[in-house]
Amino acid sequence: MKQLKQVHAHMLRNGTNFTKFLITKLLEIPQIGYAHKVFDNTPQPTLFLYNKLIQAYASHGPHFHCFSLYTQILLRRRCLSPNPHTFAFLFTACTALSNPSQGQMLHSHLVEFGLDGDVYAITSLVDMYAKMGLLPLARKLFDETTAKDVATWNCLIAAHTRRGDLEEALRLFSAMPSKNVISWTALISGYSQNGKYREALEMYLEMVREGNVKPNDVTIASVLPACANLGALEAGRRIEAYARANGYSNNPFVCNAVLEMYARCGLIEEAMQVFDQIGGNRNLCSWNTMIMGLAVHGRWEDALDFFDQMLRIGLNPDDVTFVGAILACVHGGMVKKGRDMFNSMEKRYSISPKIEHYGCMVDLLGRAGCLREAYELIKSMPMAADSVVWGALLGACSFHGEVELAEKAAEALSVLEPWNVGNYVILSNIYAKAGRWEGVAKMRKMMKRSSDAKAAGHSLIEEGGGRIHRFFVEDRSHPRCRQIFAVLDHVTDEIRFDHGKLMSLNSIIEEIEIMELAA
Repeated sequence: MKQLKQVHAHMLRNGTNFTKFLITKLLEIPQIGYAHKVFDNTPQPTLFLYNKLIQAYASHGPHFHCFSLYTQILLRRRCLSPNPHTFAFLFTACTALSNPSQGQMLHSHLVEFGLDGDVYAITSLVDMYAKMGLLPLARKLFDETTAKDVATWNCLIAAHTRRGDLEEALRLFSAMPSKNVISWTALISGYSQNGKYREALEMYLEMVREGNVKPNDVTIASVLPACANLGALEAGRRIEAYARANGYSNNPFVCNAVLEMYARCGLIEEAMQVFDQIGGNRNLCSWNTMIMGLAVHGRWEDALDFFDQMLRIGLNPDDVTFVGAILACVHGGMVKKGRDMFNSMEKRYSISPKIEHYGCMVDLLGRAGCLREAYELIKSMPMAADSVVWGALLGACSFHGEVELAEKAAEALSVLEPWNVGNYVILSNIYAKAGRWEGVAKMRKMMKRSSDAKAAGHSLIEEGGGRIHRFFVEDRSHPRCRQIFAVLDHVTDEIRFDHGKLMSLNSIIEEIEIMELAA
C-alpha cells in the first residue's frame, strides 16, 4: 500500500499517467474506496476501468455502486458502450441484492446493445435468474439461446441441484455435449447435499472410471461427506490418498471433509491425527467436527475438553458447536453443565437455540429423571416439537416408568409419525410395568388397526472397489447372492458349534465351582 501511495504521489507531482496500473493494483488489495477516488479524478476513464470498479463492487459491495457506475457509462453513450463483461458483473450484483426487476431491466439492455448472442453474458444471465429462484426464466433463456457452452449447462445443473430436482439435473448432465470437472462436481455435490449419499459416491466412481476428467479439490470435498454418511471407509481412504497425491491435502475444505469421514466412521484416533495435521489452519468447522465425533462415540470428557480449548483460543462457538457440547453432556449425565451451556447460548453468544438443541436438552433431562422439567421445556419451545424431541421424552418415560407424560408424548407422536408402531409398543410396555392392562389392550388394538405399512428397512454395505450395495431382509437381488448365503450359512454353523463348546465349558466350570464350595 505504501508503494502504491508513492506511485500516486509521483503521478500527481510529475503528471505521468499510471492510472490503469494504480487502480488495478488498489482493487487487488482491495482498497476499493481509494481506487474509486483515483477513478473520480481521472478525466476520461476507459470502459476497462469502469468494468474493474464494477467488478470489485459486485464482489465486495456495496453493490449499489455498480449501478451508479453503469448509469455513468450510459450517460457517456456517445464515447462508451457496455460490453459483455459489464453486464456479467452487473448480473452478479443483482444476484447479491436479490433484485429481479433490476436484473430484468439489465436483460432488456443486453438485448438493446445487441449482446444477447454473447455466451459469457448469457451464461451470467442464466446464473442470475437461477440463483434468484427464477428457474423458469433461466430455463426459457437456456432453451431459446444458441449461445451456450459448458459453463451455461453447469449453471442450470447447479440450479436444479439447489432446488433438490436431481432427476432433471441428471437429465441435463446426460444431455451435455461435453462435460468438465465442474459438471461432474455439481451433480456429486447436489446428491451429497440432498442426502443422496450412495448416488454421490457412485457418480464419483463413474467419473474416475471414465477417466476423461480428473476430480479436483471441490470434487473431493463434495464426495467425502457421502463416504462419511455411508460409512464407506475403504472408498474414503482411497479418495484421501488421491487428494494427498494431487496436492489437495492442504485445502481446508478437503481437510475438514477427511476429518469428518474418520470421525463419523468411528476412527477417532485417526480423526485426532488429521486434526493435529491441520494445525494452525483449523477453523470452526474443524473444532465442531471433532467435538461432535467425540460426543457421538461416547468420549464426552474429551468432547467437553475440546470445547473448553476452543473457547480458550478465542474462537466463538456456533449453533453446531452447542449441539456437540450438549450431546457430550447427555452421554456424561452432566445435567447442570448442559443447562448452563443451553442457557448461555442466547445470553452470552446471541445464538437462538434450534430444535436440535431442545432435543438434546429433553434427552439430557429425561435420562436424569427430570421428566416434568423436560416436558415444560417442550411446551416453552418457540417452534413445534418434532418426533425426535417427543421420542426422547417417551424413551425417558419408559426408563423411569412415567405413565402420564408418556401418554402425552405418544399422543403427539401418533400425529407426527402414525406409521411408527414402535411408539405404541413403548407405551404398551410402560402400561404393562405399571399394571395398567387396559392400556396394554388399547395399544394392541391400535397397532392392529394401523393399516399403514412401514417402509421396509434396509442396510448398506461397502463392497470391494468402494461400491455400496443396499439390501433388505431376505434380499436376493445381488448377483452373487448364492455365495453370500452360503457364507452366512457357514458362519451360522460355526457360531452354533462354538456356542455348543462354550455351553460345555460353562458346565465344567459350574461343576468345579460346586466341588470347591462343597469342600
